[in-house]
This record gives sequence, C-alpha cells and structure tokens, in this order.
Amino acid sequence: MEVQLTNRQQHILWATVRHYIATAEPVGSKALVEEYDLGVSSATIRNVMGVLEKSGLLYQPHTSAGRVPSDSGYRIYVDQLITPSLKDVTRTEILAKEVEVALQKRLHWEDWSLETLLQGAAQILATLSGCISLITMPQTTTALVRHLQLVQIDAGKIMLIVVTDNYETHSKLMDLSLAPEETQREPEVIDRELQIVSNFLNSHLRGRSLLELASLDWSQLDREFQRYGEFLKTSVAELTRRTLAPTATQIMVRGVAEVLRQPEFSQLQQVQTIIHLLEEEQDQLWRLIFEESESEDLGKSKVTVRIGAENPLEPIRTCSLISSTYRRGSIPVGSVGVLGPTRLDYESAIAVVAAAADYLSEAFS
Repeated sequence: MEVQLTNRQQHILWATVRHYIATAEPVGSKALVEEYDLGVSSATIRNVMGVLEKSGLLYQPHTSAGRVPSDSGYRIYVDQLITPSLKDVTRTEILAKEVEVALQKRLHWEDWSLETLLQGAAQILATLSGCISLITMPQTTTALVRHLQLVQIDAGKIMLIVVTDNYETHSKLMDLSLAPEETQREPEVIDRELQIVSNFLNSHLRGRSLLELASLDWSQLDREFQRYGEFLKTSVAELTRRTLAPTATQIMVRGVAEVLRQPEFSQLQQVQTIIHLLEEEQDQLWRLIFEESESEDLGKSKVTVRIGAENPLEPIRTCSLISSTYRRGSIPVGSVGVLGPTRLDYESAIAVVAAAADYLSEAFS
C-alpha cells in the first residue's frame, strides 16, 4: 500500500536517511535540528519521526536509541525524495564524469583481452562507489561474426567454425550428405570447394550477429554448392538455437574486502554467506542482475534498485543491489551493478552504475 506523506514528513524522512547514511548511527531529533534547516522544533521532529515509525518507514534498534530507516523508508527515499539540490546535482555529475574519465584513461580496448578489460572496469567501479562491483561478461547471442570456416575432418565429416568479434570460438561437427558416386572424390577437391564456400559466407556474414543467421535467405548460395546449402542451413540454425537463450556468464567481482568492513557486516556468518554467493553461486546472482529492462530510449539502460528484502536471494536481503544493463545497440548484452549495505549513498551509486553502463554500451556498440 502506498504511503502518503506530507511535505514535512517527507523532509524529515529525507533528512533522517541522509544523516544515517553519513554516520551509521541511529538518528535523533536533536541531530536533525543541528544538521538540517528544517524550520521546526525538536519536539515537532520527534512527533513526526514517531508517525514515520508507525508507518513502517523508520524503526528503533533499541528503546533508548534514535531511529534508522527501514527498507520501506529507503524505498520512498529512492522513488520520491531524491530531488537533489544544485550542489547534489553537481556532485553526482562530477562522479559520473570521474567514472567515464577513469574508464577511458585506464582501459585500452585494442590491446587487452575482454576479460581483462571488464576486470579493470569492475575495479574502477568498486573504487569510485565504495561498494562491491559486479560486471557480467557479455552474452554471445549478440556477438558478431568475425570469421567463418568450413573444414573437412574426415570423409563426409565437416566442421563449421565461427569466430565472433569478442574472439570466442564456436564449432559444430556435421555429416555432409554425399551421393554414392561422390564418396570417392579426392579430399583436396572437397577442401577447395569448402574454401570457396567459406569465402562466400565470410563476404556475406562478416559483421552480422549470430541472431541474424537464423533468418538468412539461403537461396543466395550458388547452385553449384546446393548440397552444402542444406548442411549449412541446418548447422548454423542449430548453432544459433544453442546461443539464443541468455546464459549465465562469469561475473567480475571487485571491492569485497572494503565493503565487508562496514558495521552492517559484523556477523561472520553473514559475511560467509555473501562470499559463498559471490564465489560459488554466481548463476543465481547473474539471473538477478541481468535484466533485459525495457526503456523508452533504447540507447540508454534504466537503473534498477533493489533494497533489502526486495532481493530474492537470502544472503543479500540485508543489502542493496543497484544494476543496469550495457548494450550493443539496442540489445542488452551484459550487466553492471554495485552491492552494498542498505545504508549507502543511493544518488552516487545510481550515477556511477549509469555512467559505467553507458560507457560500456558505447564501447561495445
């Protein structure tokens, strides 16, 4: 049920969240009077905080302590109260620019392997956000064909090899149907024909995505090679089917040590479950952070914020996960995210994730 707050209640909730993020200490009315120009007395603030507590937006960890935001309080803060001042806008813009500059300065796409590049991007993201950074390897379903080769392995056995633009190799061994009189043909003749077909296919398919191969007009093949046509159509279709569904890929994880020193992670068992998730159950985490999010502007990916209990995975139900997809054109190919305590600087974290996703989208496009 949506909670309707007055302007005063919104302002005091906003100040409470900001103060708790900055100090990690339960917030009392006196601290808000001293730190924020709320224009009301300490008694009025206490009364409003009591109303916010009854609404489930704040709670007291101890009877004599101040109050801290609940997951619902953070949710309202993120959805309704992040209306930053000019100073805050400048701060987030500067942080986003720092992300872009750091990525441009330290990542050299022409020299490094893709995995090394994304590891570097994850380290930069962790350093600038102060959170655990998560970047998935890109999906191969949208990889572009860099080179294609047909190789004769044995009599009637042909291997189709496809190299994509991210230097991944896919292969498929197929039987080539030959008429009885063709089985005695010299292997060298078949090799020459396969090379001709390979050259023809490279000239037509290089630069296309694997997804496009399923809908090609195979009648373009010259009649001289019709016997290869059905073989190629079948083998490429099968290769494409195997890569159509998004599959969990490796997640680059950085920044674990620093985040786990936060007071929220003082329990050893909690730390162990989070590390186990990051190291041993990445497939579960991958399904959570890789979302083909719809956006009116297909050139931009929206940022998703999951707070506390909104996370379906038990080990991170005391954390906030902020993620976005990076794209090749309009197609999501991977994800960028940061994971930290619910007490995190949401404005900055959202700005950092968005900037990193936009940079990777531009690089991959």
